[in-house]
Amino acid sequence: MTDPDDLAERVREGDLRLHELEEHADSETAATARRRLVESETGADLDTVGEYAFDAGEATESAVENLIGGAQIPMGVAGPLAVDGGAASGEYYLPLATTEGALLASVNRGLSAIRAAGGADARVTKSGMTRAPVFRVSGVAEAAEVVEWLGEQEHLESVREAAEATTSHGELLGIEPYVVGDSIYLRFAYDTKDAMGMNMATIATRKACEVVENETPASLVALSGNLCSDKKPAAINAVEGRGRSVTADVVLPGELIEERLGTTPKAIAEANTRKNLVGSAKAGSLGFNAHAANTVAAAFLATGQDAAQVVEGANAITTMETREGEEGETDLYASISLASLEVGTVGGGTKLPTQAEALDVLGLAGGGDPAGSNADALAEVIAVGALAGELSLLAALASRHLASAHEDLGR
Repeated sequence: MTDPDDLAERVREGDLRLHELEEHADSETAATARRRLVESETGADLDTVGEYAFDAGEATESAVENLIGGAQIPMGVAGPLAVDGGAASGEYYLPLATTEGALLASVNRGLSAIRAAGGADARVTKSGMTRAPVFRVSGVAEAAEVVEWLGEQEHLESVREAAEATTSHGELLGIEPYVVGDSIYLRFAYDTKDAMGMNMATIATRKACEVVENETPASLVALSGNLCSDKKPAAINAVEGRGRSVTADVVLPGELIEERLGTTPKAIAEANTRKNLVGSAKAGSLGFNAHAANTVAAAFLATGQDAAQVVEGANAITTMETREGEEGETDLYASISLASLEVGTVGGGTKLPTQAEALDVLGLAGGGDPAGSNADALAEVIAVGALAGELSLLAALASRHLASAHEDLGR
């Protein structure tokens, strides 16, 4: 059996590089050798980092390079979450992984009010993972030639055939061209079923680009031209969507607002308008919400999503308005619309043990029947959780209880 200390010494002497250790030992031993090296070089104690539940070999194949161990994040559960969705239906417990004290309490408070109102509605209104390569042309005339070529059905079908040949699940939904001088961007959109689909879209688009290069004057510069747009704040995702576009809403009776949230529909609606809408507009924000990223990030970490895509997941608009209820009572209509929530229930980090268990809690692990329904349901559940967080925070602001809540729970 290979000695991890010997491997660490070989790295220290320059005989091996950190990333080469799996060529000389199993993944577990390689991770131990890296910890020993890092401990000796930095003086840090990595005993806790070395305690993890996942299989080191599987992790190095699909999730990480230069493995040294695992990072543990406290995981709580919010719920029951009552939702009537296009794919999600009934009550769910939503696992949330976070280090922010008060977040779970806040989401649970909002969910309590939603549950008492009979639950929230939620729908995925659009789905499509995008990849947008950039091509070089000589000028606008050639760019127009490329656009016209793609506009012919037989040519579009040849591109679709090449793209879909790389996957047994993905479907090319369409290609939107954008011309900027002598650059042309083609924004490919795919139905990736229950996978988040970024890798699927990238591989499929690479093959599609070969057809475009062979049949048109366009020359590929980069497989991603940032018009996708992945892991960056982008107006195109707010308008066109990326991944799942999902909305959740609920009507809360005024009496329930006062009883559960300690304020009034009018006060919450005003706080939302002045903070989330006017304040966000003044700031030039792409997210017109209170803290949707909190719930999205915690759900992503718990269920094995790509954590960096919380950038797009926070691209959400929260609306609150008063409505006339029964017997002249004032009710509150509340909604959140997440334009670009990128989630999956198969592939990537969803295969890791704790993340797979979290998806099991939701009953949404693996592929759905029909394909895509589990990822749709996950998006709808996250949207209701985010709506609950918005309600709770806005109520705390309207009642001026925010600071005291963080003093009690933020630690």
